[in-house]
Amino acid sequence: MTPLIPALAGALIVAGVILAVLGIRRTPVGPARPNRSKLLRRYQQMSRLGRILILAGFAVGVVIWLLTGWLIAAVIAPLAVWGLPILLSAPHTTTQIDKLDALEEWARGLAGILTAGAGLEEALRMSLRSTPAAIRPEVTSLVGRLRARVPTETALRAFADDLDDATGDLVASYLILGAKLRGAGLAAVLVSVAESVADDVAARRRIEADRAKPRTTARWVTGITISVLGFLMLTGDYITPYRTPLGQLLLASLLACYIALLIWLRSMAKGERLPRFLGDTARRGARP
Repeated sequence: MTPLIPALAGALIVAGVILAVLGIRRTPVGPARPNRSKLLRRYQQMSRLGRILILAGFAVGVVIWLLTGWLIAAVIAPLAVWGLPILLSAPHTTTQIDKLDALEEWARGLAGILTAGAGLEEALRMSLRSTPAAIRPEVTSLVGRLRARVPTETALRAFADDLDDATGDLVASYLILGAKLRGAGLAAVLVSVAESVADDVAARRRIEADRAKPRTTARWVTGITISVLGFLMLTGDYITPYRTPLGQLLLASLLACYIALLIWLRSMAKGERLPRFLGDTARRGARP
């Protein structure tokens, strides 16, 4: 039996496991879309750097194939170059924590402006000058809506949607109440909320530090594994059995299991987001 068919079959096994990272996402319900391949759409949406990495990985795979006789490397190498950084990278949780940290600073500054006697809308516009960079786009959009004469409550609800976080909903809800009641205690409430946000940020940073430990271990293990495989491919007769058709299938199965474990590890370290209580998502969840 020619080794071409088993090698391609094994490569497809590995490719399927790697692409499962993207395939398990929910497909939103909406109008019918053109019947195009999901893989083609992913490639078209990929950044220029991602495409270059895939081409470079394919070139490396072809070289490995010519040196070792592993035809499967021509498929595994580009997928590994593209997929492993995604599987081993930290999720966007760190970015969200930085946003909440900036939100806490912004709330304290807004409280100081309100204490000086400014109205809520004027205080929101003035706060843009000292807004931290992490949430400047969201605050800029909020101020832009206010300047366009959008109702304050509507603008604040859109601000909460831009932040897209349960803690952001908390800050926005107090601002909405302040816009409705127009009381004098909003500044003190914002300081109290800022303290709660600071505690939330500290807790999230501790949790993220614990989640980063298995990711770091996975990076080290993956690096060592790739180094050992690369060394064995170029020296000795240890990898000779993997050049056979059965060996190619066995190698693909082992790599597929390893990638599946990386996907499982990433899903465990990702965690679940707290449910929001403002916005369309929360309203849909509240319906029976």
